[in-house]
Amino acid sequence: MPNDTPAALEAQRDAALTQREQGLHRSLTSRQLAMIGLGSTIGTGLFLGSALSVQLAGPAVLLSFFGGALVALTVMWALAELSAAHPAPGSFGLYAEMFLHPWAGFAVRYTYWFAIVIIIGSEVVAAAVYCQLWFPTIPSWIWTAAFSLAILYINTVNVTRFATFEYWFAMIKVVTVAVFLVLGAALLFGVGFPRIGAANYTAHGGFFPNGWRGVALGVAMSIFSFLGIEIVATTAGEAADPSAAVPRALRRTLLTLAIFYLGGLAIVVGIVPWPQIGLGESPFVRVFQTVGIPAATHVMNFVVLTAALSSAMCNLYFSARMLFSLSRGGQAPAFFGRLSKRGMPVAAVFASGAGLVVAVLLSHFFPASAFVFMIGVAFFGGPFAWIITLASHLAFRRLAARNGTRYVRFAPPGPWSSLAGLLALLAVLVSTWWIPGFRVTLLAGPLWLAFLTLCYFVWRKFHLATAGSRAHLDG
Repeated sequence: MPNDTPAALEAQRDAALTQREQGLHRSLTSRQLAMIGLGSTIGTGLFLGSALSVQLAGPAVLLSFFGGALVALTVMWALAELSAAHPAPGSFGLYAEMFLHPWAGFAVRYTYWFAIVIIIGSEVVAAAVYCQLWFPTIPSWIWTAAFSLAILYINTVNVTRFATFEYWFAMIKVVTVAVFLVLGAALLFGVGFPRIGAANYTAHGGFFPNGWRGVALGVAMSIFSFLGIEIVATTAGEAADPSAAVPRALRRTLLTLAIFYLGGLAIVVGIVPWPQIGLGESPFVRVFQTVGIPAATHVMNFVVLTAALSSAMCNLYFSARMLFSLSRGGQAPAFFGRLSKRGMPVAAVFASGAGLVVAVLLSHFFPASAFVFMIGVAFFGGPFAWIITLASHLAFRRLAARNGTRYVRFAPPGPWSSLAGLLALLAVLVSTWWIPGFRVTLLAGPLWLAFLTLCYFVWRKFHLATAGSRAHLDG
């Protein structure tokens, strides 16, 4: 019969996988999706983590971020095609389960969930660092604790209010970075200010002070800065028209990020001599301190503070949806898959806030090294998720070609864009061995995957045994 063909059976399976994650309220517009994506991405990766990229590559950090943007482009194409065909909150975790193997879905969901949980903590740690400019005598852990409570509360309101709040929070960052680009260009070219010129691009060891090796290592941190665009695909479960809104939001997010990152860093290394840029403060704030504009320094510090908090809120939103997806798939306790009367996965939100507790403890005991350590631990999850996404996209296209399935195409023809992105991300993971503070990425990542693999087979054995017992009782 026609319904028993392999293509029909695969379609029924895919529909069942997507259906199990329904229940979230579909009310987000493409503008809100794009702002959530920008809110999650424009955070410490740009405003604080970029300082590490500059230390690695010098002015050639611009090439590092251009390379990172190209890798992010391949992921954006893959996610656009996958989310348009299968809009669901599980996002790349669901696609890995559908097109690769249930283990892949299990591993990427838990790996990325854990990474985002730690990144949420790193964002509030960074927010506490920014507060030191105004309140140097107040311990960092107090700020970390206060911000954590506020972020948890905002993520338990209904999704429309959350999106509206985040839209304007992210808008502050977008408008400020745009103003920063204009003001920075005026400083460089001497429009209304003494002209700084282009001397700093080559004055301190040349444009490539650490050679191409520095540029290659800088790509790893640029990838960290672009992590977050995948959150747009996760919002598909709450988008009003996901097949159109999600790809459009992905394009807007990546284009805006590329302009802001490349333009912003060009101004930073043009105005501030790159050896003076460190992790003790945001390089964007340092720009205004260097040129002696005190009021602008405080305004910019407020903006980078809101940027970190906005990113933490979006990442908590995302990690909660990932845990919700795991629960709906039977791979996490059932109560994480329950929704409040307002359609919010409150239990998943509080569980995903565990990184905030870690952040408070690290801020108290290790205030100087907490930020770099946390992003080093969390970094493995981002490239791993992107690698699985690109592999899922390759499998999706093979299956579509075999079954003659039509889909909306965003990536170029053939497998080459996804293959190139996949290989580049593998190289990025290997390169973390030579980045100060990031060796923990390669030490912890494979051990974590081995642990997850063991957990998966234990879960699978238990799951099959439970299913068999139910079938026996029903019989």
